[in-house]
Amino acid sequence: MDEGHEPKVEVAPIQSGGALKGFIIVGRWPEDTVEWTHFLLLAVRMAAVPHMLPNGSTVFRVVEDIPDQAPEHSVGLVLAEGQFVGEHPLRPGQFADPLPPGLAVLHPPSSTVASLPEYETASGCLLLPGLPHLGLAHRAAWIEADSHGTVTRLAALDGIDPEDDADTAALSLLLAS
Repeated sequence: MDEGHEPKVEVAPIQSGGALKGFIIVGRWPEDTVEWTHFLLLAVRMAAVPHMLPNGSTVFRVVEDIPDQAPEHSVGLVLAEGQFVGEHPLRPGQFADPLPPGLAVLHPPSSTVASLPEYETASGCLLLPGLPHLGLAHRAAWIEADSHGTVTRLAALDGIDPEDDADTAALSLLLAS
């Protein structure tokens, strides 16, 4: 690595039994909303692969601790935690201790109403909670894409009101419970 250049943010999916279980973040954490949006794009593309999220919409937690067997230069994980409803439902208070620096939800094509009906897309939302009373705004990103990489919706915003969107509202309620 050249002096003065930061390492890249690298992301690798974690699978078990053909299902997406999470992602390993290597190099460094995304620094801003745009870099987190790049992560979300990769995650949504994975969710668009048939049967990758077989149980429906799945919530993922950003985890700063890494296991001993993680690849060299790993900085953290984004792990599947469960579904809003279904076989592996989330539990009240599941995200209370420790409070994660971010939550995401991925919706497979079967749970996504495509904004362009000719594309079978997956969708996702990432919420990076802030501390508004300290001047740190909530941030979020939304993506809809297919498994070939076609993006049909992409938005990233700082200073959001979580109540303005169904996904950010649900994720913020999970953080608050």
